[in-house]
Amino acid sequence: MPKSLFRLLLVVLLGVGSPLSLAEDTSREEMRSLDEQVQEIKSDTLSIAAELKTLEERLLFPSNTQVSVFIALGDGEKFRLDSVQLGINDGLAAHHIYSFKEVEALQDGGVQRLYMGNLPTGAHQLDVSVIGKLPNGKEYTREEHFSFEKGVEPALLGITLSPGSGNAAIALQEL
Repeated sequence: MPKSLFRLLLVVLLGVGSPLSLAEDTSREEMRSLDEQVQEIKSDTLSIAAELKTLEERLLFPSNTQVSVFIALGDGEKFRLDSVQLGINDGLAAHHIYSFKEVEALQDGGVQRLYMGNLPTGAHQLDVSVIGKLPNGKEYTREEHFSFEKGVEPALLGITLSPGSGNAAIALQEL
């Protein structure tokens, strides 16, 4: 048997360097390459989405008209907050119903952004309505009205709920 025929037979029998084997290796490399490209595209997409979110916030809430309202429970309060309704200038601005985990976070000192929006400079009315349960199990409902002045700078307002303190059960402060 001539040497070249023997080598060809050996290559075919062992599958070394066969067209099928080369095609499988090429296919695996292409799949890896495609997978890497997909992961890179996903990463780029998430990055672009974050940038768009930031730009959208800047466009919708320019700093000179921006108002943010945050809510927190007073120190040591074990009040179970069920819902909060926030009105600004006789219109409903926000309404939130609290889950157990959210109440727990507030009781542990957390703060929640309840509202973010735009208001022109000048005087404004803020109405806060709270529903919940006191530690002794009694239902608790309270509504307070506040006035605040919006200046040129962004306004950050904090609402502190302290129904167990007896003093100001709902307090507003500029942050």
